[in-house]
Amino acid sequence: MDLLSLPAPTPLQRLVNAATERAEVQLYIKRDDLIHPTVSGNKWRKLKYNLLDAQASGKGTVLTFGGAYSNHLYATAAAGNALGLKTIGIVRGLELEGKENDTLQFCREQGMQLHFVSREEYRRRHSEEYLEEITARLGNPYLIPEGGTTGHALKGVAEMVVEIKEQLGAMPDFVATAAGTGGTAAGILSAGANVLAFPALKGGDFLKEDIRRLLNECKQPGNLTLLTDYHFGGYAKWNSELLAFMQDFRAEFDVQLEQVYTAKMFYGLFDLLKKRYFKAGTKIVAVHTGGLQGLIKA
Repeated sequence: MDLLSLPAPTPLQRLVNAATERAEVQLYIKRDDLIHPTVSGNKWRKLKYNLLDAQASGKGTVLTFGGAYSNHLYATAAAGNALGLKTIGIVRGLELEGKENDTLQFCREQGMQLHFVSREEYRRRHSEEYLEEITARLGNPYLIPEGGTTGHALKGVAEMVVEIKEQLGAMPDFVATAAGTGGTAAGILSAGANVLAFPALKGGDFLKEDIRRLLNECKQPGNLTLLTDYHFGGYAKWNSELLAFMQDFRAEFDVQLEQVYTAKMFYGLFDLLKKRYFKAGTKIVAVHTGGLQGLIKA
């Protein structure tokens, strides 16, 4: 298929077990992990209109940012290769140069040029002066920020909400998502849905302001609820309890989660169900944002 065209909406799967029945809540999972084998979940949604704009710009090369295990770098490298676009990745951590992991190796195999920078330099990635400097140095490529979070990204994510509404026949009470940069949550909010956002990093309260800025031009966004108690120690951190939850979830629902984002969100959701956080009759759609290439190897 054309990488940037979906032949059909991704499936909406009902999740039923003792916890959902006791809470009298209807819980669904939006299977965006099934969009594409290498450009899946929210990365496909966020990259779609960015990459269409990159093609229209005629620049031919895309520059973006990420860490050594970045789902975004992985997806951008794969998408760029499939679309005939050259890609450049600015990687956080100068000390990582020459050290491969599966994510970086895949990016190289897809033709992405990797440039490692110090963590101090990486912190300048939002500075207009720095972005002008680095794009000029690298041949004036098309720029996509870390995580793909732009107005184009919000448009792509909002299309998922339209799918959900059509599949359910109505807007759910909440759409739940894991949160990194806040772009997926902002895109869902921009379509008028109420969002339960589960930050995957410690101290995720800052996302409220970041999301607000992303929605600056949106007239009637949904309501945001940030649930910051399920980060398991911070970004890319987890423990045996979370890994056991992932195993149980797969055994019960035949759905694979990963430990950085989606497992934390679902752990949080089921904890809230146990605590009777939701009113009886509440309908929740939780988005599987993909990222399974980052699944921990047992």
